[in-house]
Amino acid sequence: MGFTETIIRIDQQCQQQINRHWQNGFLDTLAPVLREPKSWIPLYLFLAIFLPWKFGRTGIYWCLGFIATFGISDFFSASVLKQQVQRIRPCNDPVFSERVRHIVECGVGYSFPSTHATNHFALALFMAVTLGPRYKWVPWAAVLWAFSVAYAQVYVGVHYPADVLSGGLLGALIGILTGKLFLRKIGLNERVVS
Repeated sequence: MGFTETIIRIDQQCQQQINRHWQNGFLDTLAPVLREPKSWIPLYLFLAIFLPWKFGRTGIYWCLGFIATFGISDFFSASVLKQQVQRIRPCNDPVFSERVRHIVECGVGYSFPSTHATNHFALALFMAVTLGPRYKWVPWAAVLWAFSVAYAQVYVGVHYPADVLSGGLLGALIGILTGKLFLRKIGLNERVVS
């Protein structure tokens, strides 16, 4: 067995461990909520209100940087890498899917990398880099948030662990770069209230 086949076999075994063996009723309920984009609308609304209120114009720029980070990560994951690799999702694989617990609808599209993981780690690291110096708890909370979304993708059966790991690494790189660029070009200074 070659190196690639060994990696794929290990990836499938890890997917089975998370999706089939580490299951419980609580996660069966929570995981679909974690991976649902609408679940995070309150967080995005809070950021869209709090940052401009706290930091004025630079808070608005922060929100634009947050949106740009999402756009960049989504483009590279969904439109570039997925189209090049074209890995089939575990829940759509004609051979492997019968071993997958289907907790949510599988969806169409390819599996590698996980765009959910890419986007959430990009946003999490953007928040960590830009807000972390001021709010020490933000990096931990942001990474935990991204990790929970990525884990949920494997748990519900729509991705392999390698999909979310690669997506997480790509997203983290994008978030760090956009966060550092934001701090260098704009910074995050509290607005002056007179």
